[in-house]
Amino acid sequence: MLKYNVRGENIEVTVALRNYVEKRLKKLEKYFELNSDVIAHINLKVYPDHSAKVEVTIPLPYLVLRAEETTDDMYRSIDFVSEKLERQIRKYKTRINRKSREKGLKDFFRETEVEEKEKPKKFDIVRNKRVDLKPMDPEEAILQMDMLQHDFFVFQDAETNGTSVVYRRNDGRYGLIETNE
Repeated sequence: MLKYNVRGENIEVTVALRNYVEKRLKKLEKYFELNSDVIAHINLKVYPDHSAKVEVTIPLPYLVLRAEETTDDMYRSIDFVSEKLERQIRKYKTRINRKSREKGLKDFFRETEVEEKEKPKKFDIVRNKRVDLKPMDPEEAILQMDMLQHDFFVFQDAETNGTSVVYRRNDGRYGLIETNE
């Protein structure tokens, strides 16, 4: 059963808006096992240029389903995000169920009648690269990433000695991923 956590930034989440989000995401429930407690975190944002962004994150053990969409209409953004999530589930559910069985867990997704058995595609790794992680701070890592013209950069954080990743976000700013070691 899907539970919803709907938040708004620069917008009041009205009953009608909350109902529309739940109605669109309710279509995803057919993919989840009946006895699973899954929480969908929905963040609705409105920007000064009147564009509307919808972010949906559904954390599961060993997997996070996530989609976001920005359009000029909040309802259209909600529609696009729900379609993206459904495509993700259809594409990866066989592989995810197999992985969860290997780990001794129950299946996350149930087989639906409307879908034919999909043969899982292999991920084609076209290049393999080894890197030595140099201790540095996140600012230096961003500088390295920009000089290499990459979208991400893996490095050893000089302060924590942990492996970290900096990346360029869609909005042009930067993100930092730190590991729990």
